[in-house]
Amino acid sequence: MSSSNLRVHVYGHESAFLPEIAAQFGATVSTQSEFESDLAIFAVNPNTGISPDSIAIWESLDDYLIPRLIVVTGLTGNDGDFDDAVMLANRVFEQCVTPYLVLHDDGGSPCALISLSDLRITNYQNGTSIEIESADEHKTLVSEFRDEYLIAIDQMGPDAFAAGLLFPAIPIDFNTGLGIKEVREYIAEL
Repeated sequence: MSSSNLRVHVYGHESAFLPEIAAQFGATVSTQSEFESDLAIFAVNPNTGISPDSIAIWESLDDYLIPRLIVVTGLTGNDGDFDDAVMLANRVFEQCVTPYLVLHDDGGSPCALISLSDLRITNYQNGTSIEIESADEHKTLVSEFRDEYLIAIDQMGPDAFAAGLLFPAIPIDFNTGLGIKEVREYIAEL
């Protein structure tokens, strides 16, 4: 099925930029469980947390094995932190995986993603994305996270996301484009 024919629904707190996410990924914002769905995107703004309604919707989709993706917004100009959002999602949804980790510029703003599968860095500064090889210091910093990620992928299998068994969490920023390409790559697996 082409991504333009997918039925994608977005859930989350209104502070998590739901309309923007829906527009970016050809989705519909919903406030109730949509069981006729090919993908559920749960938007999490670490500054406002995860609502009880979102938790209830997540749980209701379990029996249907609907693929679910967590996008973390609100990472710029606030105290929002990707790691905090992932820890919260792990606690109230299910164990998720982080295929990418956020790298920050000198001012503390998210500027790049490092892929835990191949350790390549995609830099999103200056309105463009440039892929580069990671430095040894980056490889050392993410080694434990990478090991956890690779074990999860190995245990679940390469089609676990599409089967509704593996739940990636991806940071996104609409100003720089950070994470948008990565979310689209997951959508393309469906």
